[in-house]
Amino acid sequence: MSFTIDRRKISEQVFDNLKILIQDGTFPVNTKLPSETELAKMFKISRSPVREALSILSAIGIVEQRQGGGNWVREVRVTDMLEKARLEMLDIEKVYELLELRTIIETEATALAAIRHKQEDIIELEQALYTLKETFVNDDTILGDEADYNFHKIIIRSSYNSFLVQTIENTSELYHKALQFSLKQNIGLKLKREHIYEEHKAIFDAIKARNSKLAALKMRKHLHTVRKKIGDNL
Repeated sequence: MSFTIDRRKISEQVFDNLKILIQDGTFPVNTKLPSETELAKMFKISRSPVREALSILSAIGIVEQRQGGGNWVREVRVTDMLEKARLEMLDIEKVYELLELRTIIETEATALAAIRHKQEDIIELEQALYTLKETFVNDDTILGDEADYNFHKIIIRSSYNSFLVQTIENTSELYHKALQFSLKQNIGLKLKREHIYEEHKAIFDAIKARNSKLAALKMRKHLHTVRKKIGDNL
């Protein structure tokens, strides 16, 4: 089986071809897709655009990543979801750009929060962390985007820089979409969700200790992990 890739965006073409293969039953429901390496050979391309296309399919629930490895076709009404998937595909570059913006802004905002925070900020941030734990660790069926967004919003507010706060507020809609896009891939994956919580706890601990360098480092590491997970090559 082979395919010819034209001049359109490569990951979009891979997505379109995978969509066809799922629709026509070449890759049936509840079966494991070929590996990234095998798909890359099939399409005669590198693994990166394959990974991006698979990330989109996973984020919208058409395929799922199961513990033990691999991507599996889920038992869903695939035909009803494919046009929605097209919309998500068109937004992926904006998601990457937003995460790049977040890395720039939130790394510095976290350092400032470590220096400038007041006691009431720490109390509020600790409560947000508790909510995050209840969401990510104790119930792996909840998406958790609101809890995640609230945690980061408190950090930015604790920087006491009105321009940083306003910048994030101006991108809040896309910010939420990016969170949903990323977190959907971890639904039901307990270990991955626990790891997300631990990353947030490390950020909180550094801020509370007023260690600005460590706080910035932990935030940057967290956001780089998010970017890699959804296929951003950084």
